Amino acid sequence: MRVVLDTNVLVSAVLFGGLPREILLRALRGEFDVVTTVHLMAEFEDVLTERFGVQVEIARAARAEYELLAQIVHPRRIPQVARDPDDNEVLAAARSGDAEYVVTGDRDLLALGEHEGTRVLTPRQFEERLDAGSSG
Repeated sequence: MRVVLDTNVLVSAVLFGGLPREILLRALRGEFDVVTTVHLMAEFEDVLTERFGVQVEIARAARAEYELLAQIVHPRRIPQVARDPDDNEVLAAARSGDAEYVVTGDRDLLALGEHEGTRVLTPRQFEERLDAGSSG
């Protein structure tokens, strides 16, 4: 299973723990594959430093570690369906990476529900899917 973890989920995993961290740990254990783009990795690093005041070196290290886990895809086109251009980048990553799911806390993305065959789920909904798949 291929998944895009939105920046808000990654930031929450790194800084706050909880369910987003558990999802990231499950990716590290190989329960699913993650895909991302260079743009989303830059956004991840920027949010850590600019919005949360994480030291640049630590943010770069977090990005580098995630890039080791994720497959970096290079979208040829960015859909223009979401209000926020950054959300369109998430959808482009999903399409280019043949992702089954986007995991996000972003209400605008969640409102889409699905885009070109990729389901958009909250971390809780995604965890439930993972648990259902591992028990069957």
